[in-house]
Amino acid sequence: MSDRAYSRIVPFDSRGPVAKKVPHLLARPTGDVDDPYYWMSNRDDPDTIAYLEAENQHCESWFAPHTELVETLFNEIKSRIQETDESVPTLKDGWWYATRTEEGLQYPIHCRGASRETATATTILDENALADGHEYFSLGSFDISPDTHLLIWSSDTDGSEHFTMRIRDLRTGLDLADEIEDTSWAGTAWSADSQFIFYVTYDEQERPSTVWRHQIGTSQKQDVKVFEETDERFYVGIDLTRSGAWIVIDADSKTSSETRLISAHSPLDQPVVVRERRDDVEYHIDHWGDRFVVLTNEDAIDFRIMQAPESKPFEWAELVAHVEGNRIMRADCFATHLVIHEWVNAQPRLRIMLRDGTMQPIDLGSAPHDVEPDSNPEWNTEWLRFVSESMVTPSTVWEQNIATGERIMLKRSPTPNVDLGAYETVRAWATSVDGTKVPYDIVRLKSAQATGDAPCMVYAYGSYEASMPPWFSVARLSLVDRGWTWVLAHPRGGGEMGRRWYIDGRLEKKRNTFDDVNAVADDVIASAWAAPQRVAVRGGSAGGLMVGACINLRPELWSAAVAEVPFVDVVTTMSDPSLPLTVTEWEEWGDPRVEPYATCMLQYSPYDNVNARAYPAIFASGGLNDPRVAYHEPAKWVAKIRELRTNDAPLLLRTEMGAGHGGPSGRYERWHEEARVSAFLLATLG
Repeated sequence: MSDRAYSRIVPFDSRGPVAKKVPHLLARPTGDVDDPYYWMSNRDDPDTIAYLEAENQHCESWFAPHTELVETLFNEIKSRIQETDESVPTLKDGWWYATRTEEGLQYPIHCRGASRETATATTILDENALADGHEYFSLGSFDISPDTHLLIWSSDTDGSEHFTMRIRDLRTGLDLADEIEDTSWAGTAWSADSQFIFYVTYDEQERPSTVWRHQIGTSQKQDVKVFEETDERFYVGIDLTRSGAWIVIDADSKTSSETRLISAHSPLDQPVVVRERRDDVEYHIDHWGDRFVVLTNEDAIDFRIMQAPESKPFEWAELVAHVEGNRIMRADCFATHLVIHEWVNAQPRLRIMLRDGTMQPIDLGSAPHDVEPDSNPEWNTEWLRFVSESMVTPSTVWEQNIATGERIMLKRSPTPNVDLGAYETVRAWATSVDGTKVPYDIVRLKSAQATGDAPCMVYAYGSYEASMPPWFSVARLSLVDRGWTWVLAHPRGGGEMGRRWYIDGRLEKKRNTFDDVNAVADDVIASAWAAPQRVAVRGGSAGGLMVGACINLRPELWSAAVAEVPFVDVVTTMSDPSLPLTVTEWEEWGDPRVEPYATCMLQYSPYDNVNARAYPAIFASGGLNDPRVAYHEPAKWVAKIRELRTNDAPLLLRTEMGAGHGGPSGRYERWHEEARVSAFLLATLG
């Protein structure tokens, strides 16, 4: 341990480790600034690891008196989950596939069988065996060949999101000699004859950029480059249509897209562009047997669905008209129907459209809930499988008959030791500073009263047009059972209210996201479902940016904050195009090397706006191998707060030294982490 990196640690010191300061001048259009903690971005500096370890020790010291509470919460979570369980079997090409979990094992086991009843009879991939000996394990690709004999699978064992891909012969259970290193998360696709696979690799900035073709039984050195995206604003993804006929290569920026097609029956062909990219025009293509279906925002801010002949995929004619405010997110093609997934008035919904244009809405009531298609790999099917859940209803798998509308519940996730009838969820609306109505969802005990003394958690994200549907969590119930109000906010910057909702929360309008979340907290307090001085905020990644900005803008509003892998050093990161993903992110945040973004981003950047005042209790996390939000962002942020703050509320940083953006990978480790978060909140707010 280096004495230069931090002050000497005692069993518990409320001040915590004090990081060294090294002058470092950053040139900005708004004026040069000194960043004395810039040195932390050098992972090879011994003081960097020493400081992170000192912060981890400080965090453990703080939690030591709360060990019993953490274990109580962990055991509550564990007791409410059926540890040995299996998924509903799914039919694909004559085989039934399922996953199962076993008590005591961290990861799923993937199986198949010749019938629904024997779907778990044969293990084809055991993640527990693959994870053995690794601190971290994440399964990437899992893709069965059209002839059902081979499986593409890939794994990441350090959280870097760089995967090693292998091919397993399901007839023998053994992996072939093929081994493809350094692949991305951006998809795979098989040729129709099961002889070739297509995959995507990263460029130096961690951007999925290049599509390769690999012939089964050959070495990676012989793989052929099929397509390379050189525009750093665009990232590449690949998939095989459900019909099995077309390999689709998408190149997407935050605001425009371009698609290429390769016939799965002619995998050696060069990809053909459907339509050349245009600024602010997005489109995504699927195959509907005798035609293509195109989802696009061309002349339709909330998207419409077009159709095009197979021979001329660039000639589009309208199939489903645009309705402003009804944001169409996906259009999934099946032999006899389309499934349309959309968001309307901050609520997800599904519609089935038959070939004759008839629409069948899937009605699940008006209470806040989530609904989305489940695993539906079969092209020609009479049934649609979908999954629904809410903050008071566990994940539920349904099948609905396309012709008759008959609906069958296949499974509801078991929740032992939970009285689901004890909780209620409602939708409410807050008024933001500019008068905009902002939706939010509440879960609480049915027996709770609006007395104005309850602690409250507000969770939000609010970036990238990501819509956050209500989800079920037994971990959350541990707070609700203790009298907490739990709130899911839907601020601008997300996509819950349509594309304009997103536009009004990005670039120069990013401040709206933070004002909206603060307004939700104000509304919950005003409605007496939360007590002033007992409100916490939580978010991760870009949601961590929201956390940092909210507590800077309204320090008196928040008493505790949980910031998971938070993107808090916005200006510095977005000023460096050599860093992973920076260029692709400029269309979301702006380029702070130029105005007006330099001034705009500086006004809300959490790290740049830390100053001498009281801060709420903070529990921040990072991942040493995180390729999305670098570990040094939360580390610098915590160090600066510790230097400048005027109070001594808990200030904790926990860095996963062997993981990345998603934190711990095993389910028991994730439950432990949730227990720690809840213990932090209970210890600080009651």
